[in-house]
Amino acid sequence: MKHAAMSILYSLQHIGFVIPPAADAGWIGEVGPGPSYLDPGSGGPENDFTNRNTTFMTWNLLHMARMLKDAGGIPAYGNLRGAWNDGERFGFDANPEYR
Repeated sequence: MKHAAMSILYSLQHIGFVIPPAADAGWIGEVGPGPSYLDPGSGGPENDFTNRNTTFMTWNLLHMARMLKDAGGIPAYGNLRGAWNDGERFGFDANPEYR
């Protein structure tokens, strides 16, 4: 499960999604067909590990959304392919110590 989440979250961030910490939290119960989180006898509501991690994930999502909203999104400066092609280097200069 963790490997699938890792691959999916990496792919999403690579195409521009912002992924806050602990975004892979959730209820998996017993792997395979079985009861859902709120089904009687599932153990979901009593599972402190799942409840803690989904609470942390939710707050991280809210904090990240607020940070992005307050900042007006992610600035484009330093990430403009056209400007790079035109010679702009956004502070990336050759190392003067290189010999």
